[in-house]
Amino acid sequence: MEQERNTQKDKQMNARCVYVYTNEEELSRSVGDSLRQLLAERGIRVPACFDDTVELLVCVGGDGTLLRGLHAFDFPDIPVAGINTGHLGFFQELQHDELHRLLDMCDGGSHSIQRHRLVRVTLLRNGGEPVCHKGLNDIVIKGSVSRITHLNLSIGDSFVEKFSGDGLVIASPAGSTAYNYSLGGSIVDPRLNLLQVTPIAPMNTTAFRCFTSSIVLPPDLEINIVPEFPHDRDVLVIVDGVEYTYQGVSKMIVDLSFQEVQLVRFQHYDFWNKVKSKFLQ
Repeated sequence: MEQERNTQKDKQMNARCVYVYTNEEELSRSVGDSLRQLLAERGIRVPACFDDTVELLVCVGGDGTLLRGLHAFDFPDIPVAGINTGHLGFFQELQHDELHRLLDMCDGGSHSIQRHRLVRVTLLRNGGEPVCHKGLNDIVIKGSVSRITHLNLSIGDSFVEKFSGDGLVIASPAGSTAYNYSLGGSIVDPRLNLLQVTPIAPMNTTAFRCFTSSIVLPPDLEINIVPEFPHDRDVLVIVDGVEYTYQGVSKMIVDLSFQEVQLVRFQHYDFWNKVKSKFLQ
């Protein structure tokens, strides 16, 4: 296997148009304002609104801010850099006192791009048009009310189980350290392309038998989920933390999209050192 299958290394950037997206926290807004001023002083255009001329998206805040920025601009096909002013800051590459590193990159400094394919869900509804959602982290499928949901799970053309429990999390490698991890799922190196299906409070009795651990799948297999009973067809779908409720869902198809997010990484970035620093130290 190549050392960096999903990471392009030692790229040069000479970004002349940078959009800075922040949350509403005081520190984030202050850092964002400082960054805009520093970029403008270097002759880099900093537009008030995101448009097709933007060459670099900078998200100032925590992991949630970066996810909201990606969704707000429909996962743009440009590099995305994160500056951490939040708590965990797993996606973010820089701390808020390291703006000089971002400025150096914009002036042609080297960096790498870590590519993440998006996880996608397509919902088929009785009498309605199909609906599609995409996320960087995960797709969560639950019943629309707080009760057991019964879901027939197939992988490709093979029926696997009738799941009974609170729901399912389908995570990309990027999302393996999020909700998936809190449920006991595995942490996945981002150089792997795969999907991980992790049960939420699965039932395992004489009446209901289903897997109680994660299932790891290759990127070319679809996951087909069909509600078992009529009341299971009212579903809650959560995409990167954003909730959507649908009625009359007959089938859900989850797969890896070919659309990618390009996260900026700097010299000496190492995924497993970040895992260690964020979760063990």
